[in-house]
Amino acid sequence: MLAIPTQRERERERERERRVEMDMMPPGFRFYPTEEELISFYLHNKLEARREDLLRAMDRLIPVLDIYGFNPWELPRFSGDLCHGDTEEWFFFIRMQESEARGGRPKRLTSNGYWKATGSPCPVYSSNSNRCIGEKRTMVFYKGRAPKGRKTEWKMNEYKAMEVVVEEEASFSNGGHTRVPTLYCILRSI
Repeated sequence: MLAIPTQRERERERERERRVEMDMMPPGFRFYPTEEELISFYLHNKLEARREDLLRAMDRLIPVLDIYGFNPWELPRFSGDLCHGDTEEWFFFIRMQESEARGGRPKRLTSNGYWKATGSPCPVYSSNSNRCIGEKRTMVFYKGRAPKGRKTEWKMNEYKAMEVVVEEEASFSNGGHTRVPTLYCILRSI
């Protein structure tokens, strides 16, 4: 009779596989992409979803996760295989929430607190063409509920890719170009 592995046994096997993969990596390997690489390569390829082999490889580095369902200290265990042991930063794709897709604000509440945006979004520029390829927003985690939450040391950068759309009739003061946010964000806990 074939025994069905328990949850704990499956977790141990996944951890063993992660260690084997990390042993195959060169010494000092660390997944440390630039902001431009996060947006122009990882985020755009995730959105285009054209190559299955590339998507599978990217899912091992940057998994899709609704991070707002977890507190920041719970996120490292969900990080990608090759980033699992990193103590400083973790990367996740997250789908755009319904409220945000309809023009509203995303709900950034967790069970023990909330993520609060600090400042305005900053543009991320391509190093080749110096054009805006996306935007970055920094957030800080507060324990408790607003407005009485206590600021913590947890920070997160949210990256959104932008597409430039040329309007048929350029009636806007920005030369007819509008930026359209994509469906996914990459979030990084620092």
